Amino acid sequence: MDLIRKQVFIDNDGQSIFFWGARQTGKSHLLKILFPEALVFDLLLSDVYKRLITNPEYIRETILAQEKKLVIIDEIQRIPILLNEVHWLIENHAIQFVLSGSSPRKIIRSGENLLGGRALKYSLYPLCYKEIPNFDLNRALNNGLLPRHYLSKNPKRLIASYIGNYLQDEIVAEAKIRNVGVFSKFLHAAAFSQGEMVNYTTIAADCGVSAITIKEYFQILEDTLLGYFIPVYQRKPKRRVVKTPKFYFFDVGVANNLLHRGRIEKGSELFGHAFESFIFQELIAHKHYSGLEYLISYWRTATQIEVDFILGFNEVAIEIKSSDNITSKHLSGLKAFKEEYEVKKAIVVCTEPLPRIVDTILILPWKDFLEKLWAGQII
Repeated sequence: MDLIRKQVFIDNDGQSIFFWGARQTGKSHLLKILFPEALVFDLLLSDVYKRLITNPEYIRETILAQEKKLVIIDEIQRIPILLNEVHWLIENHAIQFVLSGSSPRKIIRSGENLLGGRALKYSLYPLCYKEIPNFDLNRALNNGLLPRHYLSKNPKRLIASYIGNYLQDEIVAEAKIRNVGVFSKFLHAAAFSQGEMVNYTTIAADCGVSAITIKEYFQILEDTLLGYFIPVYQRKPKRRVVKTPKFYFFDVGVANNLLHRGRIEKGSELFGHAFESFIFQELIAHKHYSGLEYLISYWRTATQIEVDFILGFNEVAIEIKSSDNITSKHLSGLKAFKEEYEVKKAIVVCTEPLPRIVDTILILPWKDFLEKLWAGQII
């Protein structure tokens, strides 16, 4: 299960690392496997936190006494001032650090030492298709892909707890949000924007706050790795395109719970929405784990012609359809995009049983698509 995640660290060349990922994506588990001999400071432990928040120099004194060359500081965002000690130890004693955490927001906004490029940045995402033996699509769409949730026989209670304890409590505390009730209402309203263009004004009206406040809340979700904006592809467009970004929560199970969705069954409208969100999760993980860091955008004209995902600079155009029978009407967006841009690959990802080609458009069952994606054959 950890093979793809392990690959992320192969080429770090002994550099120190910032390692970010939302809670319960499996950061601590992976670090224990990769670096079993490292000296670990877990800032979620009360005694460790209290000692270091009071005496930051304690970490330098301990590391030098133990003569360890690899040190993990877990949840580094809880004490950003430790980065001054980290910087000094890197420069003067060539200590390698893995600085993991669930949110870079607090560090970035604290103005503390960001190590001046001395640490590489890695991110961890929920599980993906290639990490799970005997992958079950229905389980993924209903449970989500956080490890504990995917493996659970009764994930609803776990997901509700995750939203209550982490999204609504910890994020509120970290971002110093004063109106907890409004933020809770915002989370549910934001879920209705899953895979859709974001209308700040409408969400603001629903929550009883200003559009500026809603923009700030969405920024908090981005900063804490809980959501992503997908920009509109508008490279020298001939047609007039919309300019509003789309939004996705980082995990389909979390979005489902916020929307109070029941059981998602194949063939339903809910299945189609969750299926698109799942494919997005695969793309965002592949973008980072592969090291390609390609642009992910979408295309939508003022006349409502749309393509779900554009990878790179019009290299790959992808339409997601939860259909067992792709017809010409499903291809209209891709055909329009191909008229405007030179595209290397145009693909429909669907639930048909076998691949086929229609008018140079590749129709791929979702498993075939993901196998090709992770094998480096899509982009």
